[in-house]
Amino acid sequence: MPFETITESDFKEYRQEHFVFEGKKAILVKPNGKPNGKWALKTEYFGAFPTLEMELLDRGWHIAYNENDNRWAQQPDLERKGRFIDHVASGFELEKKCAVVGMSCGGLYGVMLAALCPEKISALYLDAPVLNLLSCPAALGAAEISLFEEYHRITGRTVSQLLSYREHPIDKMDILLQNRIPVVLAAGDSDKVVPYCENGQILAEFYRKNGGTIEVYIKENCDHHPHGLKDPAPIADFLERFSHC
Repeated sequence: MPFETITESDFKEYRQEHFVFEGKKAILVKPNGKPNGKWALKTEYFGAFPTLEMELLDRGWHIAYNENDNRWAQQPDLERKGRFIDHVASGFELEKKCAVVGMSCGGLYGVMLAALCPEKISALYLDAPVLNLLSCPAALGAAEISLFEEYHRITGRTVSQLLSYREHPIDKMDILLQNRIPVVLAAGDSDKVVPYCENGQILAEFYRKNGGTIEVYIKENCDHHPHGLKDPAPIADFLERFSHC
């Protein structure tokens, strides 16, 4: 194994290993039962709304996480994540491809990562994903909360520059489609932070129009939180359908 385990601890009723990958904290959560070689990478907010992760662990999956510099999916983080996938797959003898669990800004990471290295991704689970930066963080449309001060501080981009920016996740949809990356998407219909109509709906309509594989779950009267479904089985079933040992 090419990692030095720093500590072990509990994640809910499971065990997790903590190690360092390229200077960033990393975690691998192990199933209690027999592992099946499948694994999922949570791209941001590790430990938040973990119902799906627990369902996958109960099915024999591993769950991995590698710390980011920030939550806005900048190129160094994306490139490190691509290398992290290779290291986890080889070091822990897991599948070469992983499923991605991307919630909110984690969805921004998920799409950008899949566009960067589609050969390493088996499927995407996107939950209230940030896909249109004019919507979130800039709040130039239906969003009622702006996160642009944080985004500008990290990226240096202005609103004017963002208007002509062509590296939004929605600009990568054709790459996902060309590589036949299946997507399962969940979102609240009353999201005031990342409005579905400006983000996930664009991807869903594009996939449906062009023959992509997508399942969509819309939660009535739900804001940005809580993420996930009360019953995570349909999402886990979808991810398993496209994961092959």
